[in-house]
Amino acid sequence: MADIQLGTHTIKSYGIKVARFHMYDWIILLLLGVIEIILNVIDPFYRFVGKDMMIDLKYPLKSNTVPFWAVPVIGIVLPCAVIIGIYFKRRDVYDFHHAILGLLYSVLVTGVITDAIKDAVGRPRPDFFWRCFPDGQEVYDNVTTNVICHGEKSVIKEGHKSFPSGHSSWSFAGLGFLAWYLSGKIQVFDRRGHIAKLCIVFLPLLGASLVAISRVDDYWHHWQDVFAGGILGFIVASVCYLQFFPPPYDVDVQVGGLLHISGCWRRHAILFRGRLIQILLLHVPQRLKPFMFNLSNMSRFTFVT
Repeated sequence: MADIQLGTHTIKSYGIKVARFHMYDWIILLLLGVIEIILNVIDPFYRFVGKDMMIDLKYPLKSNTVPFWAVPVIGIVLPCAVIIGIYFKRRDVYDFHHAILGLLYSVLVTGVITDAIKDAVGRPRPDFFWRCFPDGQEVYDNVTTNVICHGEKSVIKEGHKSFPSGHSSWSFAGLGFLAWYLSGKIQVFDRRGHIAKLCIVFLPLLGASLVAISRVDDYWHHWQDVFAGGILGFIVASVCYLQFFPPPYDVDVQVGGLLHISGCWRRHAILFRGRLIQILLLHVPQRLKPFMFNLSNMSRFTFVT
C-alpha cells in the first residue's frame, strides 16, 4: 500500500488553474441558476380544486417561521462558511474548490428538480382556502364545482406550489452536503469508537429537519411535501458529494494525515511536471493500477484529496 503525503496548494497559487479545468462545470452551474429563475417566474399547473376538497385546505394563512430569504443562508452561506474555515486550516485549494462546487450543484440541482415538480403538480397548500377566498366568501363553478378564486393573483399562484417543499429540499441539499463533508473531514467512520463525532455530523441534519417541520407548523405544506423534499435534497446532496470525494466510510481514504492509494474508487488532483492534471479514477480496474503507480517513476507528483 503506497502512502503519499498530502500537498498544500492555495487559491492564490492554483485557484485559477483548478477553476479553468472545471470551466464547463461552472458554466452548467450558471445555466442551472437561470433555469431555477425561470421555473419560479412561470405559472404552475392550476389543479382542479373542488368544493369537497376544500375541507382539508382551510388551515389558517400564516407567515413563515423560516422566511424565504433565510433558505439560501441556511443551505448555502452556512455550509460555505464551514468550508472556508476548513480551507484556512488546511490550505487545500482542491478540497475547497470541489466542496464549493459540489455544494452549489447540490442546491441548484435540487432547486431545479423541486420547482419543476412544483410547477408540474400544482398541489394546493393546506391554507389554499384563504388564498383563494381572502374574505371567506366561497365561489364555485356551477357545473364543475371548481373554485373561482378572487384573491391576489401572486398569493393564489404560490398556493399551487405545495409539493414538494422547497424549504425542506434546499435545507437537506445544503446541510446534507455539509454533513457528508464533515463526516469525511473528521473521519467519523475511522472505527476508533469516537461516537461523539456523529453528533457533529447530525447537527446539520437536525437543522434541516427543523426547517422542514416548520413548514408543516406554518400550514404551508402537507407532511408528504416536506418528507418528499427532504428525501430529494439529501439524495442529490449524497450524489454530488460522491462525485468529488471518496465515501467517508472508506477507512483507506485517510489515516494519520496520509493518503492511502487503494480500493477501487478515488478522485485526486495530481501535480505532475509543474502542470495540473486532473485524474479521475472511477472504478479503475485492478489491472490498470500498476500502470498508474508506474507514473511515479517518471516524475515527482503530489496527490491531494
